[in-house]
Amino acid sequence: MISFVTSGAKPLFFLDYYATSRLDVDLAEKVIKGIVGGCQQSDCTLLGGETAEMPDFYAEGEYDLSGFAVGIVKKDSVIDGKNIVAGDVLIGLPSSGVHSNGFSLIRRVLARSGLSLNDQLPGGSVTLGEALMAPTAIYVKQVLDLISKGGVKGIARITGGGFTDNMPRVFPKGPGASIYKESWEVPTLFIWIQEVMFVINKDRQMDQAEEASHKILEEGQQKAYRIGEVVCGEGVRYC
Repeated sequence: MISFVTSGAKPLFFLDYYATSRLDVDLAEKVIKGIVGGCQQSDCTLLGGETAEMPDFYAEGEYDLSGFAVGIVKKDSVIDGKNIVAGDVLIGLPSSGVHSNGFSLIRRVLARSGLSLNDQLPGGSVTLGEALMAPTAIYVKQVLDLISKGGVKGIARITGGGFTDNMPRVFPKGPGASIYKESWEVPTLFIWIQEVMFVINKDRQMDQAEEASHKILEEGQQKAYRIGEVVCGEGVRYC
């Protein structure tokens, strides 16, 4: 849903598709409850869906799940980034975990670490399994709340490619981004992944994250961080 929310659209309804070899009612009920929870978090109506049984196509206990949402935004209210200029502030919403990306890499990291999913996350208060399978945050309410306050010119959805690949997609020709590398609190899970991959510098100290001038009020009261600014010259640089 966050894909069209980046354009300023409000979710209207969601439809799902659930396919399995043999319908396990208890398992299917848990899946649907999860979908309902996600729709409630984003004020989106679960309009309906399709359930398909395909014997011998799936292994026992396996299933496919997909879905899509439809949203709406007035034509003159579309957020397209065309008015972004040097001096604009970059605000970042925190990640709840690895979300749905990068699990091929994560499996390799887990194997290299010598730990199991039942082991404690180093430096954390939960197991690795709990940390890795934490539900993906749904940012609809936070983003729409920001938009309602006015002044939002562009929204970048940070997935594969990170800041470097995703931010330039919402910028007009000319400006770029300057990212303050130590302006937010890095989740313990990501620190562990970096350490296992021998990427993190052990001597680096994180400065205390600067909280943005406002907080997004939702369940759990998440923070927003001032992570950089728009500068002259295309591309993304880190300072």
